Order: sequence, then C-alpha cells, then structure tokens
Amino acid sequence: MRIFLIGFMCSGKSTVGRALAALLGLPFTDLDRVAEQRVGPLLPFVQREGEEAFRRVEAEVLAELIDSGAGVIACGGGTPVQGDNMDRLLAAGAVVWIDVPLDVLMPRIERAGGDRPLLFGLRGAALRHRVEALLQERLPVYRRAHVTVEGSGSPAAVAARIAEALRGQLR
Repeated sequence: MRIFLIGFMCSGKSTVGRALAALLGLPFTDLDRVAEQRVGPLLPFVQREGEEAFRRVEAEVLAELIDSGAGVIACGGGTPVQGDNMDRLLAAGAVVWIDVPLDVLMPRIERAGGDRPLLFGLRGAALRHRVEALLQERLPVYRRAHVTVEGSGSPAAVAARIAEALRGQLR
C-alpha cells in the first residue's frame, strides 16, 4: 500500500506522515528530503537554478517513489499541481489531502520563516496575499484526492483520522 500525503506547505504532511507510518507499520519517505539529498538545501537550489529546475528534480524523485515499494510518502505542497503529477499519484496509491484552514496555516508559515522558496522574503500582508493566491490556485487539484482529512490538531490525531478514513483501502 502506498499512501501519498498532499496539502499546502506547513499543513503537517511530514510530521503527520511519520506518525501515520508508525501507526500502520509502514516506511515513511519525505519527497522534499529525498530531493535535498540530490541537490542540497532547496532554498539555495531554487534561488540559483530556478523553480523549473526544482520541479524537474521533484518529478524524477516522485517517479522513483511511485516505482518503489509500499509506504507513506509526504509530497511537497506544489508536487500535485505540477504537470501530470496528480494523475500519477491517484493511479499509484491512496492520495490523502491534509486540509488545514488558512487561519491555522498562517501562524505555522510565519514560524517557518523565510525557508520556503515560493515565499522567500515575504512578510505581513504580502506573505498572506501570496499564501492565499497559491492556496486558491492549488485547491482544485488538492480536492481531487481520494480522501480529505481535516488537519488541525495533533499529528497523532490527524494520523488516526487518516488511518480510519483509509481503513477499507488498507485491507
């Protein structure tokens, strides 16, 4: 069984993914960490090479993860919206959208600071405007997920909601 976690940046995909993998006894992989193993820290790479170069690396990593064995895979926030990635995810396993309300996301994003390539250098109203625009652009793709789980609360609680929602598919 392959479970792909999608959602906006800071929605908890990595933290919840680790909890979900432990709960289900599956391996966990973070797509962005695998990409970093190839190109180094993502922010400098994107600043140096551009977002398009990063998306190529991301697509290569995604293809390899799809071809690998079972597990829980946390995708990057923009992974499903690039090219045919969402179609590939939907065909390869259970796709779960961790849906976190904007008023919960914003403090998380602000705490993460400027390490997000698409938000680098933005603060205050400019940051919120960019987040709202990106989220609106991505929502139609996120909504295609097999399962949507509300992402507020502790990582363990969100992981338990995902496991319950997938119970029929996990057999």
